Amino acid sequence: MDCVKNEKSTVQGAARGRPGYSREDVIRAAVRAFTARGYDATSMDNVASELGISKSALYHHISSKEEILELTVVQALSRLEAVAEEMAAADVSAGERVRGLLRGSIEVLCSDPKSVALLLRLRGNSEVERSALERRRTLTRSVVPLVEAAQEEGAIRSDIEAPLLTRMIFGMINSTSDWYEPEGRLGAEELASAFESVVFGGLAPQATG
Repeated sequence: MDCVKNEKSTVQGAARGRPGYSREDVIRAAVRAFTARGYDATSMDNVASELGISKSALYHHISSKEEILELTVVQALSRLEAVAEEMAAADVSAGERVRGLLRGSIEVLCSDPKSVALLLRLRGNSEVERSALERRRTLTRSVVPLVEAAQEEGAIRSDIEAPLLTRMIFGMINSTSDWYEPEGRLGAEELASAFESVVFGGLAPQATG
């Protein structure tokens, strides 16, 4: 199986399922089961139970637990990659593109924190996990030139190397998946504004002299 390359293969795999259950239904059920039990401890019986169907019925939609993991992390990765690609192509200053990247990433995380948390907890124990981890690394590397451009135009501090600064930004964003509750008091817009204020307050060019 061509693991975690794009959504085409996974959509085709889910499309063979019976009417009444979509790819999104399977993803949501899998995320609930993985979150409650951990990926390694979750069985196909557990996922079928979350959907309210038999395991044999589940196999009409999905071939394995690994394919379920792929469906889950592909969606999270693809949305984060789309944010980065949009900001890379945006016709605004580099500083504004970094702000847009931060806000867009927070919005993705807030819309589905459990799927993003699952992505962040991968350890590379399977081909699906290793492919997802490589996509995460590629995503981080793709943002470094944008951070460098923002440093060059004076929008953010330049005394910290861009690769390290990029990892720090993503680290702060990703940590939100450990505690954010979509039903809680903070909405995505409020949280994104708070992050933008804190991050850019700390990233402001330092006064000299």
